[in-house]
Amino acid sequence: MNYIKLGNSSLNVSRICMGCMGFGDPTNGMHTWTLPEKESIEVIKKGLDNGINFYDTAIGYQNGTSEQYLGKAINEYANREDIVIATKFLPRTEEDIKNNISGRQHIHNLVNKSLNNLQMDYIDLYIYHMWDYHTPLYDILEGLNEVIEEGKVKYIGISNCFSWQLAKANALAEMNGFNKFVSIQGHYNLIFREEEREMIPLCKTDNIALTPYSALASGRLSRLPGADSKRLNEDFYAKLKYQNTELQDLEIIKRVNEISKNYDVSMTEVSLAWLLEKVTSPVVGATKMHHVDGAASAVDLKLSPDDISYLEEPYIAHELVGVMADNKISATDDNKVWQKYRK
Repeated sequence: MNYIKLGNSSLNVSRICMGCMGFGDPTNGMHTWTLPEKESIEVIKKGLDNGINFYDTAIGYQNGTSEQYLGKAINEYANREDIVIATKFLPRTEEDIKNNISGRQHIHNLVNKSLNNLQMDYIDLYIYHMWDYHTPLYDILEGLNEVIEEGKVKYIGISNCFSWQLAKANALAEMNGFNKFVSIQGHYNLIFREEEREMIPLCKTDNIALTPYSALASGRLSRLPGADSKRLNEDFYAKLKYQNTELQDLEIIKRVNEISKNYDVSMTEVSLAWLLEKVTSPVVGATKMHHVDGAASAVDLKLSPDDISYLEEPYIAHELVGVMADNKISATDDNKVWQKYRK
């Protein structure tokens, strides 16, 4: 395993981040394909054995049981100071807003709940899971700054946002002496490259770490079409992200398979080797032992410039899907909040 500095932070992370969305009580959440406790801990331990020290979870994954399983595994099989734990918090709920729970208080409530789930004293990277259009950005940043000052969080990251939102947030943070976001976790892989338009140039300019999710497109980039998995069959959101692009993605998937045969490696290794040329540390989900081995092996695979061009050539622009497509608020409307709280 190789390691790299996470953007403007002091954190040294493995080039592969293990995504923990697949861990958690399958009877306690929106997914039925997740692994129960024993199996989750076994996969996490396999990651540790492969040198992976970077783990990404969220309070919203299976009602916090993903955090709980990750915490148990790390506390049992690793030294806490050697591991980088990232978890994510959700926007305020309608009930929170109705009960006048401020953005600041919301941050404090959720970070304490995540620490309890993890059974840890601090979180290395606390990630704003998706943009909260109903809460002033200043309140979010102030709350995050407070939990850093309290020692509960080391650094903050953001996920599922547009480049203008990240730029605005870090500008507001700088103006008010708050901590800035050091990483972005967006949707990025060989068959979904829309982050290359604005987000990646911004991050390269400001040294913001790129830790994309859906690194293997929910398994599409690790196998030829026709090979099913439990997640592909049962995860509605995973299907939604690519349901309208099967034909245009197929040529890229075929080329991944072709190059994998040339190198005598798996499609997983080729897909991740391409991504590792572009980002800091991709978030790779794992629910089987060979998933971990494939991700770890990708770090040692070096594609040629011709390979990279061959993989990229068929790409056609994709429409935004999922959380990003649901962001209906305009920049003008959001700017009203910006103007109010920028002082």
